[in-house]
Amino acid sequence: MKKSISIVAATVIIGASMVFSCQSPSEKVEDAQANVAQANSNLDKANEEYLAEIESYRKTSAEKIAANDKSMKEFEARIEQQKKDAKEDYKAKITDLEKQNSDLKKKMEDYKAQGKDNWEVFKSDFNRDMDNIGKKIDELGGKK
Repeated sequence: MKKSISIVAATVIIGASMVFSCQSPSEKVEDAQANVAQANSNLDKANEEYLAEIESYRKTSAEKIAANDKSMKEFEARIEQQKKDAKEDYKAKITDLEKQNSDLKKKMEDYKAQGKDNWEVFKSDFNRDMDNIGKKIDELGGKK
């Protein structure tokens, strides 16, 4: 009998502690709302940083594109002293590079924020293309 009273008492104590330790539905809702608010705040901050990164990259890219344009114009002025055949060849190459540079500028201007993963892929491709143009300009100018 003593054993059965102990079992019943232990069961009542365990049950009571379970009931009192659980959150009420309203507390659960409040916790969930707080978690959602924090998650939204974190998302807003991440989006702001992402958009700021895009804007900064656009400015940097515009400066590089302008530097490419300047290098090509300087090279064009130097090739005026070349022979006619060489001059025509250089001018054709410069025209091609100017088009590629212009295409990159348009590509950057047309980019719309489409998520962090897409941004990383775009940025990687853009950097590769920008480096290729820079190398071609250096090779054309004899800087190799």
